[in-house]
Amino acid sequence: MELRQLIYFVEVAKREHVSEAADTLHVAQSAISRQIANLEAELGVQLFEREGRNVKLTPIGKYFLPHAEAVLRAVENAKQQIEEYLDPEHGTIKIGFPSSLASHTLPMVISSFKEEHPNVKFHLRQGSYHFLIEAVKNRELDLAFIGPVPTDEKELKGEILFMESFAVLLPLHHHLAKRERLALNELRNEPFVTFPKGYVLHTIVINACRQAGFSPIISSEGEDLDAIKGLVSAGIGVTLLPENTFYDTMPRYTVKIPIDMPQVKRNVGVIYSTRHNLAPSVKVFYDFVKQFFSRLQQYQ
Repeated sequence: MELRQLIYFVEVAKREHVSEAADTLHVAQSAISRQIANLEAELGVQLFEREGRNVKLTPIGKYFLPHAEAVLRAVENAKQQIEEYLDPEHGTIKIGFPSSLASHTLPMVISSFKEEHPNVKFHLRQGSYHFLIEAVKNRELDLAFIGPVPTDEKELKGEILFMESFAVLLPLHHHLAKRERLALNELRNEPFVTFPKGYVLHTIVINACRQAGFSPIISSEGEDLDAIKGLVSAGIGVTLLPENTFYDTMPRYTVKIPIDMPQVKRNVGVIYSTRHNLAPSVKVFYDFVKQFFSRLQQYQ
């Protein structure tokens, strides 16, 4: 089995078209067909079946695909580590992050790191809580910023960087908008705007309300922060959001009020896979992040 056979196989599987895969890889279509035929002969199975001008993975092809992708990722990671051992200051770091850390925390950390390590490159990927966990485990990402840090994932190591509080976001003309602080149970009869079920911020809001003695009335849902803030601004409902989300983008016609009781908080940290060693440039960044937030906490 040759590496190029796996490369050809994965590209055809993604495109479901041999000629398109050939154009992308800049090789002849006949070369791809020949190498896939050789791969099928070696494995003793049919990986693709024709559907008109397209090709589709067979059931065994679908089973083989993630294994082929894992091999290619491992080879790419090995090449990266060799390059970085030769020169850690010119590495590339693949980082994941949630939308709640996109406007303030992540830019602050990366800009500070780039001042000391200007030649290190970053590949950034925003994603949901569960996507980030799986992407780190599958080595699609080197590190991920996440909140809260998962405690039940054996293949991951997490480092808590800081704690942050949640605040209530109300429409400007809400009858509670002029209060300096609020108890969460004062919102028991209010319609809530939240992330959909399955999002970690949805779970945090539900659990906080239950701790305050009620189940929230969810009137609307949004899949990103701007949508949720926009719905609150339009008077559709109220919401709870982390303090990080208010630093640079306080929406018009809204008011942010701290919560007195119960205190709603989450930890925010960074995770990486324990199944392989961190590449040199990734290790440099990881150590920098820990020191950066340690100094920040002392200053605060």
